[in-house]
Amino acid sequence: MHTFIQQNRLISMDTKIIDGLALSKRIYDDLENRIKKLKNIGTTPGLAVILVGESSASQIYVKNKVKACERVGVLSKQENYPENITESELLNHIHRLNEDNKINGILVQLPLPKHIDTNKVIEAIDHNKDVDGFNVINAGLLMTGNPLFCPCTPYGIMQILKNEKINIRGSEVVVVGASNIVGKPIAMLMLKEGATVTICNSKTKNLELHTKRADIIIAAVGKPGIINGSMIKYGATLIDVGINRNSENKICGDIDFPSVKNIAGYITPVPGGVGPMTIAMLLTNTVESSERSIKTQ
Repeated sequence: MHTFIQQNRLISMDTKIIDGLALSKRIYDDLENRIKKLKNIGTTPGLAVILVGESSASQIYVKNKVKACERVGVLSKQENYPENITESELLNHIHRLNEDNKINGILVQLPLPKHIDTNKVIEAIDHNKDVDGFNVINAGLLMTGNPLFCPCTPYGIMQILKNEKINIRGSEVVVVGASNIVGKPIAMLMLKEGATVTICNSKTKNLELHTKRADIIIAAVGKPGIINGSMIKYGATLIDVGINRNSENKICGDIDFPSVKNIAGYITPVPGGVGPMTIAMLLTNTVESSERSIKTQ
């Protein structure tokens, strides 16, 4: 057990392991009630998921999303296309779904084959149905502090922090990883809540200098053990977004769990932390899209 000397006393931290699976179940229960209300007025939220190619990892992700839809009562429409589909054919399918009134959310499972321009595909999705929140319009709305859709993983992280009543306003937040999917949007959401945010990346010199002062660390780089116990301050909240395989081929995160336990105040485990929340927030975005469409009719 790690100990610290504080005011001449040896102390250790009883780290709370945040159960993202349990929180996601509560969100699903809430969504079921909201969906029942929509169905009572003749509307069923619909999510279209496009899968291109035969990637086993992508197939598992899509299967989990479709299963979650069935669980809460969202209409799911899975469209599978071969690896050699042309870019123009894929864009045509997206345009068709944009015009489908039964579809409130469109998700294209990434990565796409190299011959397809991912940015072009994302921009083809109607921003009112862009439940991943990746479209440039939605990214811009997030930047201005008025998001239409929050990207699902950052949205899930915010729900975790809110549920645990972890203070964000005035906190030092360090985001490790500057991707468009997690790093940049979570930084914007933290700024909106009044945090002081530092974004680190692969070029950052002396990462420990930044992480040691952080009240909240969000690790999202896909590198096992990039954060360890010597790099954090006592009582810090650690959000681990990484999904990796270690030398024993076991799933692990970006944070070295054994070395930070009893130093961190809170930590999300891998698996069972941020992952379940990502799918829960995808369905939340889809239901919100459906509710919004009712209001504008």
